[in-house]
Amino acid sequence: MLPAVTQLLVLQDRDKKLRQLRLELKRAPLERKEMESRTAGTGSALDAAKLKAKEIEVKRKELENEVGTRRTRIQKYNQQKLETKKNDEYQAISHAIQTIENEITAIEDQELELMEAAEKQKPIIAAAEKEAAATKAQVAQQFADLDAKVKSLEAQVLEVQAERTKLAAEVAMVDEDLLDTYQRLFETKDAQAVVALVNEVCQGCHTKSQTHVIHAVKAGKVVTTCLYCGRILYPEY
Repeated sequence: MLPAVTQLLVLQDRDKKLRQLRLELKRAPLERKEMESRTAGTGSALDAAKLKAKEIEVKRKELENEVGTRRTRIQKYNQQKLETKKNDEYQAISHAIQTIENEITAIEDQELELMEAAEKQKPIIAAAEKEAAATKAQVAQQFADLDAKVKSLEAQVLEVQAERTKLAAEVAMVDEDLLDTYQRLFETKDAQAVVALVNEVCQGCHTKSQTHVIHAVKAGKVVTTCLYCGRILYPEY
């Protein structure tokens, strides 16, 4: 195999590594966003549970006030009963008091239901708080792991990029046009600029090569490209 082609294979390996590393770095913000969404999700569940408990308490207070208002009315009616001397008025006031007492009983029943609902809500809130705390701790660790991963990837990018720059310079010293061809192919041929010729078939486009191309690749005296896809070929031994 031509030394220049061997260098290109190494260069292609580094370029592929760079592409993969940069792709992982590009994914990092998306991973972080997913983690934040998990925290927000459990936080929303906790907020919803607390809000429901608050709504129950507000409603219970409203009913409590309604009972207080009705009891005040009963006191006034009782005072009127003491003052009235007419039997029909006395009976009417008594009826009004009974009606209000019935209303109070109904309201107090609702209060009991709300108190029971409030009790049932407590373990729901506790479970939501526990889940939110666990998720927060887990996501915090994942954030730390992601930050460490990003730093590692950035360090690897610098390292591989340095190797890549050196390799590219070495190829350019031998044949600058070949380097340009390689770089164009790498970008346009799905990171497969240099491919093997296996059983007379180009592994880039999977087309059987012509006889003179096959001989040239096997001879290894000049850089040979596939007539169909333009990729640089090397023989598989």
